[in-house]
Amino acid sequence: MEFSELIRNRYSVRAYKPDPVPDALLRKVLEAGRLAPTASNRQPFRLLVIRTAGRREELRRLYAHAWFTEAPLVLGVCTVANEAWVRRDGKSYADVDAAIVMDHVILQAAAEGLGTCWIGAFDPKAAREIFALPAGVEALAFTPLGFPADRPGIKERRSLEELVRRERWV
Repeated sequence: MEFSELIRNRYSVRAYKPDPVPDALLRKVLEAGRLAPTASNRQPFRLLVIRTAGRREELRRLYAHAWFTEAPLVLGVCTVANEAWVRRDGKSYADVDAAIVMDHVILQAAAEGLGTCWIGAFDPKAAREIFALPAGVEALAFTPLGFPADRPGIKERRSLEELVRRERWV
């Protein structure tokens, strides 16, 4: 599939088949995250792979919607603060790097026929408890990972003219 077509066709899946994700596909998705660019190539992230079987109630503490645990897997991306590149003004790029990683993960998943849905509205305290995250490690985003059981709806997006500024803001 052409990259522009992949971007156009990827959508936030909110219904999943129970079919397992083959290990080879999972590895390709995780490898895409590993290869994502990060500031100064520091790779200040870790990927969590969570099987949902037998953990659905626990995972609903993280994010309460039932479809979140329909997929056989949930992936999480965490930042590792002390590994991140920091700009001169003190801005850490850990969140930026982890967001790029998650984007690579969800695009590779879509290329493989898998569904995802970027979840940022999770309970960070529950994430810390459920996954035993140590100090200095923070969960940034999660996604179910599985084969879609729904179809994409119509995507509404703003026009380029509304979103793009040239040379100056105004």
